[in-house]
Amino acid sequence: MKDYLHQKVWRFIDQSMSGVDRSPLESFAADDTLCQLVGQGQSPASVRTWVHNDSVVLGIQDHRLPHIKEGMDLLSSRGYAPIVRNSGGLAVVLDPGVLNISLILSEQEERIDINTGYEIMVELIKSLFPQVADQIEAYEIVGSYCPGSYDLSINGKKFAGISQRRMRQGIAVQIYLCVEGSGVERAALIKDFYQISLRGEQTKFHYPDIKPEVMASLSELLGEEITVQQTVIELQNLLALLSDQLAIGQFQEEEIELYSFYLKRVFERNQSMLPIDE
Repeated sequence: MKDYLHQKVWRFIDQSMSGVDRSPLESFAADDTLCQLVGQGQSPASVRTWVHNDSVVLGIQDHRLPHIKEGMDLLSSRGYAPIVRNSGGLAVVLDPGVLNISLILSEQEERIDINTGYEIMVELIKSLFPQVADQIEAYEIVGSYCPGSYDLSINGKKFAGISQRRMRQGIAVQIYLCVEGSGVERAALIKDFYQISLRGEQTKFHYPDIKPEVMASLSELLGEEITVQQTVIELQNLLALLSDQLAIGQFQEEEIELYSFYLKRVFERNQSMLPIDE
């Protein structure tokens, strides 16, 4: 595989603190914006870090659950805001102990196939945690929430999941890393969500049978306290080593208009998928 992690310039946008109180929908708009900017050669390859307060990001299939309203009410009663994302997958938990990393590359010169996109992110995570790189495995963890063939685990316990978003010759590979807190508690929340939303009914789509014990945070797996902010700093240092130049900063003034366009679009889409009840 080509070495995509070494770039002449890496752009690094850290929103792990500034975006905590904002809706995760803003992060999806930010990644769409970067997909277009990077894909069209208006920005170098980029990495964006983001963290949000208690939310559950639902997939399209989740919205089709027979009792989705009751499931959403459950999430809200437990202090979690439900939204629908614009990339694949099923329900995932976001909270201040979960670090999300988006890696955005251009396909203008050559196509990056789906598996390669996943492998690039796996390599980044292994480089970020060299002390356990040889223990990190990528395969589907049955019983986890949002299961996929590129679940990242240590000793059979999942701590991360990867998704992709592709548009305008740009590719955003997105990972959620459970860095702090309890993987079991997060999984138990999603287990309850599916139980309430299904009520035992048979559906054409097979929703995951959540087994909370198969999920854990990196802090739990490593047996030491690892923080989100520590991880962000180490990621920034890693990107500096992987590039001739690390460009740090937020969206520029001329990029805000494009971001506003995508922000309006994702909010309208979410509203249509999850209408507000009177």
